Amino acid sequence: MKKVLVMVALVMVSVIVYAFNDKAETNQSKKEAIGNGKVVVMNKEMFLKDVFDYEKSKKWKYKGDKPAIIDLYADWCGPCRQTAPIMKELAKEYAGKIIIYKVNVDKQKELAALFNATSIPLFVFIPMNGDPQLFRGAADKATYKKAIDDFLLK
Repeated sequence: MKKVLVMVALVMVSVIVYAFNDKAETNQSKKEAIGNGKVVVMNKEMFLKDVFDYEKSKKWKYKGDKPAIIDLYADWCGPCRQTAPIMKELAKEYAGKIIIYKVNVDKQKELAALFNATSIPLFVFIPMNGDPQLFRGAADKATYKKAIDDFLLK
């Protein structure tokens, strides 16, 4: 019985440590991304604070200070794994000009529903002014660069 209680306690401590570590990683990732051109892991709270507070407003109003891309993905998605390194490269290339976020649709179901992410990968291109545009499916780096240059940085 003691062994079972010890095991349960260890599992609970592990879950708590993982939960706090995951949040710390998200906050650290954002700080690094803004300065170093990294992809930022986004959750609902960050979306409401930094992108758009859909709980308070129905009319789209982007809160960011740079154009952004939101990559809606899942760990099990092959095309998502294929585009992840491209997004990392683009975050470095366009550091200081755009921010690239990634949202795990399995963990952030409400954000996935907000963009009607019925198929992934789904990319949300958010210009400084105007409405966001959705880009469904995987593509090559040149296609994303063209969208960034022609739509986000125009």
